[in-house]
Amino acid sequence: MKLNKIFSGILLVATSTAFGQSLQNATKNTDNEFFTEADKEFRILIATEPTNASNYFYLGENFYAQKEIDSAVVYWNKALEKDAMNPISSVAAGKAKLIKGDIAGAKALFTEVLTKTKNKNAEIIRMIAKAYLTSDFPNTTESIALLTQAVKVDPKNEFNYLLLGDAYLTSDPINPNEAIKNYNDVLDLNPKSPRGLVRIGKLYTRVNSDSAANVNFAKAISIDPTYAPAYRENAELYLKYKNKANKAIENWKKYLELNNSQEARYRYITALYKGKQYTEVITEANNLMATGFTSFYLDRMLTFAYAETNADKANIDKGLAASDIFFKKVPQDKINFLDYKYRGQLLQAANKDSLAILEYEKAIAKDESKKGEILTVIAKAYLKSKKYQKGIDVLEEKLKVSGLTSAEYFDLGKAYFFGPKKYALSDSAFSKVIVKSPTFTSGYYWKARSIYFGNLNDKTFAAKPYYEKTFEMIKMEERNTPANKSMVLESCKYLGDYYFNSTAKDVEKAKSYFSIVQELDPADAQAKAFFTKVK
Repeated sequence: MKLNKIFSGILLVATSTAFGQSLQNATKNTDNEFFTEADKEFRILIATEPTNASNYFYLGENFYAQKEIDSAVVYWNKALEKDAMNPISSVAAGKAKLIKGDIAGAKALFTEVLTKTKNKNAEIIRMIAKAYLTSDFPNTTESIALLTQAVKVDPKNEFNYLLLGDAYLTSDPINPNEAIKNYNDVLDLNPKSPRGLVRIGKLYTRVNSDSAANVNFAKAISIDPTYAPAYRENAELYLKYKNKANKAIENWKKYLELNNSQEARYRYITALYKGKQYTEVITEANNLMATGFTSFYLDRMLTFAYAETNADKANIDKGLAASDIFFKKVPQDKINFLDYKYRGQLLQAANKDSLAILEYEKAIAKDESKKGEILTVIAKAYLKSKKYQKGIDVLEEKLKVSGLTSAEYFDLGKAYFFGPKKYALSDSAFSKVIVKSPTFTSGYYWKARSIYFGNLNDKTFAAKPYYEKTFEMIKMEERNTPANKSMVLESCKYLGDYYFNSTAKDVEKAKSYFSIVQELDPADAQAKAFFTKVK
């Protein structure tokens, strides 16, 4: 009987220790951002120890870390309901009040529990300090005072120094010296603390010492490859750079292996978007939405991704549908010029040019500094629908705002050529193209056409140098390609006519040009007529 009592006592101690270790493991999972695993462990603990307030409190913390505030408050209140005498229950109740903005009520509860525990329970002190630090109503003075006391009570606990460093940094973000000191204290206590290394890495990112930040993140990962925040922070670091998006994606994938949460998936999609992997954005965004995740930022990225992949015609309608959903959700002050610009692009791709132009005009109204950029696409919309004069007006306005690129001068030249048929202005525009892009064959070809059509009775053959240049720039083996054939045919016929009819008459040269015409197009009437006359 006596032996059984001893055995029962040993079993009770062993079981309590096991549950203590399980709670410790569950809270560690929260710290590592393994939120789903932590949730499972907390629920097992609650089922086994339904009156232990700590289980409810830390499950609430797990929800709070995921920004699921309502669920967090539910479990904090349950902690108080299950065991009002447990000091952690008072902390839970205080946090629930703090969330609702009842600062005085929260402080009263915190003060009461600190008095009851004689300010000697480091975990209670730390959790209150954390509550003050992470709420929407941060009190860094209170946090620093409490964490300083926690260090006195438990000087070997790295979490005291981590939070103290966070508190100092929040209190004075310009001067990180105190934060650095405390993070270094973490590494003095535990040189292999991934938490300490990640905190220091984040400090380096604040001062744009990104290479040093990366060293610390990499070291944290090498010490503990399961510490998810290291991958997350490293991914966020790489997201700062357009040419490092693939590195960001790589780190997000590793993070997702450890924590496949909705928020993590959302950040992964952000990395994919910045990396211009639009097809993957579409797949991932639709998968995330299927889980119930909703965010107008996600709708925005999905809209933009569909717009960027509108070569697949099905994506045009899908993009417009996503844009409709976005504009229904988004607060007015969160709309930016790209939202209108991409909607315009989708409408333009759907051959709804008039509606597209309305969206482009909204984009300009949203951000006047982007006017030049948007005028370019408005001009393209007008020219696509053969509204040449309107396209000309827009390009002339763009010229005054920010000048024209070679491609825009080319569009302007063609608009004058096909629209009002102002060939002198067309010629002038193509001259600008040649200056800006001297290796662009079409610039010479269209300048030649502008000169020729501007004076069909020209006996001086003023277009000759430009047709000649066009012909010279096209390689023999490339003459029959769709892009070049019409230019070669027209240039050769013009040059053949020149050498047959001008004062510099050279029949052999004329024959050589018309031979090329006949080779490319045996049915060409002008070549046939020439060879009828000339054997």
